[in-house]
Amino acid sequence: MKITILGSGGWGLANAVLLNKNGHDITLWCFLESEAELLKKEGGNEKLLPGIKLPENIDITTDISCVKGADLIVVAVPSFGVASTARNIRPFMTKDQTVVLLSKGFDKENGYCILAETLQRELPDNNIVVVTGPSHAEEVSRGVPTAVVAASKSRKAAEFVQDIYMNDRFRVYTSPDVVGAELGGAMKNIMALAVGISDGMGFGDNTKAMLMTRGILEMARFGVALGGHPDTFSGLSGTGDLIVTCVSDHSRNRRMGLLLGKGVKPQEAIEKVGAVCEGFFAAEAVHELTKDMDIELPISEAMYKLLYEDMDIMEIAKSLFTREKKGEFSEIWNKHLSWEE
Repeated sequence: MKITILGSGGWGLANAVLLNKNGHDITLWCFLESEAELLKKEGGNEKLLPGIKLPENIDITTDISCVKGADLIVVAVPSFGVASTARNIRPFMTKDQTVVLLSKGFDKENGYCILAETLQRELPDNNIVVVTGPSHAEEVSRGVPTAVVAASKSRKAAEFVQDIYMNDRFRVYTSPDVVGAELGGAMKNIMALAVGISDGMGFGDNTKAMLMTRGILEMARFGVALGGHPDTFSGLSGTGDLIVTCVSDHSRNRRMGLLLGKGVKPQEAIEKVGAVCEGFFAAEAVHELTKDMDIELPISEAMYKLLYEDMDIMEIAKSLFTREKKGEFSEIWNKHLSWEE
C-alpha cells in the first residue's frame, strides 16, 4: 500500500515508523526544508523521538504533490495547519483516496469546527477517518502495545484504515462517531493542562483524580451537546486519551500545565515546552463554542480564564471549590432517580 504522511512532528514520524513496519510504501512530507534536511542527515529527530531512526526506505520530501497516487493520505500537521494543508493537496487528489486525520483540536478560522469537518469541506469527495486514542508517539514508535479508534461516517473506510494500521502491537477499533471521537481527543488536552497545573502547585493525587474524573464528565457534556454519543467518552478516544495525556511526562500539555502551576506565564510556558500545546487553543475554542449554550464546564472555563484573561491561579483553584453546592450527577438523577424524603 502506498501511503503519504503529511507532517513530520512526533506523531507523523511515529506513524511513518509504524506503517513502514507493516510493510507499506511510505512518503513523509515536511513543511520546512530544514526539517527534511535534518531527517535525511540524522535519520530521525532526537528531540521529538529520542533513539528512533527512520527506516532508510522512507522517502522524505517537501513537495506537496507527493499525495498523487497514494492509497492513503495521513494528515499529521498542527490543528491550525489542517485547512491550508487540505487546500494545498486538493489539486493532486482523486476521490478514491482515503484521508486519515491524526491532528487534534479545532479549526479557529472556520468557527471552531472540528477538524474532520474542515477536511470534509476541503476534500468533499474523499472519505475521512479520524484515528485517535491513548497513543504517545514516543511509545508507538518503539512498538509499545497500543490501541486506538478509527472513526468515520463510512464503515468501509474505517475498516480499510483498521486493516492498514493493525499489527500484533497496535490494535484498532472502529466507530461511526466522528464527532465524539474528535472532541474527546481535543478536550482531553484542556484537562491535561489542569492536571499539570495541580501537580505544579504541589497538590496531591486526590486533586488529580478529581480533575480527571470531573474532566471526563465535562468532555461528555460538551461532546453530546455537539452531537457525539455519550458512550464514546468512556472509550479509548475519551477516557483512554484523557488518562494517558494527564499522567504521562510525554504529554506536552501536562508539561505546560506543570510550568503554569509553578507561576510561569502561558506564552513563556509554551516556549519552554518547545512544541505546539493544543490545549491552549482548545480552551479558547470550547469557551467560544459554549458562549450561547446552557452547559456547565467549570474546569474548561477556568483554564480559559487563566490562559486568556490572566486570572490569578490561586483564585482559579479556589473558585472550583466554592461553586454552588450540587449533586454529583444532578442532571441524571433528576430524570431517573429521586430521593427518599
